[in-house]
Amino acid sequence: MTLPDVLYAEDDDQLAEMTVEVLSEYYDVDHVADGAEALDHALHRSYGVIVLDRRLPGMDGLALVRAIRRARIATPVLLLTALGAVDDRVEGLDAGANDYLVKPFAFEELLARMRALHRGFTAAGRRRRVGEWILTPDTQAIYSPTEARIPLTATETALLDVLAASPEHIFSRQELVGAVHRADQDEDRETVSTASVDTYVHYVRRKTVPEIIETVRGRGYRLGDPR
Repeated sequence: MTLPDVLYAEDDDQLAEMTVEVLSEYYDVDHVADGAEALDHALHRSYGVIVLDRRLPGMDGLALVRAIRRARIATPVLLLTALGAVDDRVEGLDAGANDYLVKPFAFEELLARMRALHRGFTAAGRRRRVGEWILTPDTQAIYSPTEARIPLTATETALLDVLAASPEHIFSRQELVGAVHRADQDEDRETVSTASVDTYVHYVRRKTVPEIIETVRGRGYRLGDPR
């Protein structure tokens, strides 16, 4: 059975060692002791839950949460804090954290809160990088480098999703027919053909930038590297 992935950021070595030991019974834990390193992990790997200490070297926990949310990462965040004042807790939640736990805490409560967050985490958090753009397939949108949200149709989303899942692969038009065919039932679906693929590639480029999908002459398409 595959364990859910958890990112845990804590710079207190003794507390981190105990916590990782407990969490490792239930999760695959990536532990880091620096806020900047935690952000790098969050940007390049998908997690079921992120657990962050409020006070971290390199990048403060609040700044880290804000950076995670600016990157359109919807993974639930549990903030660990030694600050028990209401204003401090509210500040953490307003920054984008989903829950908080005041130190010192019981491991049973930590695990319970993590289970609750993980249960509530839906597929809306799924995201794919497309160059400097971010595709969120389950919300049918893509975000530009300036954070502009561009809505996509189900078919356009499906096409970009399959390209982004294998960015180095050159897909023939026939291979991409399947992606077009998996479009939402709410859309008008004509007979799927390779010509349909060319049409939807055009639509995606028109909504975003031409470089988002690369044409490989004589072979088909692959993901581009848009800026």
